Amino acid sequence: MWKKFLGKFNKGLGIDLGSCNTLVYQQDRGIVIAESSVVAVNNRTDQILAIGDEARRMLGKTPPHITATKPLEYGIISDFEVTEKMLKYFLNKVRSGKFAFYAMPRVVVGVPLDVTAVEKKAVEDVLVSAGASEVFLVENVMATAIGARIPIQDATGNMMVSLGGGLTEVAVISLDGIVNWKVSRTAGLALDRDIINFAREEFSLVLGEMVAEDIKKKIGSAVNLKDRLEMPMRGRDVLTGLPKEVKVNDIEVREAISRSLELILNTIKATLETTPPELVADIYQKGIYLTGGGAQLKGIDRFISDSIKIPVHVTDDPSTCAVRGMGVLLDDEPLLKDIVVPAA
Repeated sequence: MWKKFLGKFNKGLGIDLGSCNTLVYQQDRGIVIAESSVVAVNNRTDQILAIGDEARRMLGKTPPHITATKPLEYGIISDFEVTEKMLKYFLNKVRSGKFAFYAMPRVVVGVPLDVTAVEKKAVEDVLVSAGASEVFLVENVMATAIGARIPIQDATGNMMVSLGGGLTEVAVISLDGIVNWKVSRTAGLALDRDIINFAREEFSLVLGEMVAEDIKKKIGSAVNLKDRLEMPMRGRDVLTGLPKEVKVNDIEVREAISRSLELILNTIKATLETTPPELVADIYQKGIYLTGGGAQLKGIDRFISDSIKIPVHVTDDPSTCAVRGMGVLLDDEPLLKDIVVPAA
């Protein structure tokens, strides 16, 4: 009876652990947390100073005794202790009410397609340590397809391309399973690094990560735009060490990120080349579905479509597709059992 009573407070959670952002979905409430996967630590005292968006604002601005760190790399845990503290913080934010202390939610969490047994165990352990009663691992692309309301149970091919911060995951899905897949570490963060390298090589300008990301979001594009876009790019002059500002336009940024975009395109082509012809025929008819934060880059759908001559669709609200799919799985036990990744 006590367990049944506490069950009212133990709403299931879906967690999308991303290299850039962590999203949390709670049953009956929807998405309750969407914050940066960044933690600021005081190295002198080992204290956590800030977590999430507040910590992200500290990136590149901290004194030597404070480190603003990203405990997740390429969708996997790189720092167990810091990730545990971050997840505890997020779980405590979600809990509410008189009996919140006793709440031990069951958690559905996404993992990359190329996850190893050791990495799976790390994800399970860190969530149990953070307060989860039960952990179900699902592939991110499967959760994304469910969140996009794609009929994965049908005997037809559906191609998902998830453009995240650390990883680009390409998968062909049919009959509740992944038939073929490929993963590339060229994704959103690689585009940011391209812009940083471009600024250094062309203008002798040292840019911060956040400035590069802002440029990518505001004027970055994969194809020629109808109207010219430009904005100031501010950083430190390599030669003088003094602050410097130059104007940069969408053509220059597009040229800077073009190599990484080609690598993403090649990953999609390589997946199609090894996919059974019956499923390729379905994909040709239905098109490719783009999700993830990188799907918001201007013209990325047209860039892919023009190159491989297949329709490309950007899903609604692509950055939240995965976590919304996990929310669906929390309410659909049979489907969850069908696609859950075996425990490590």
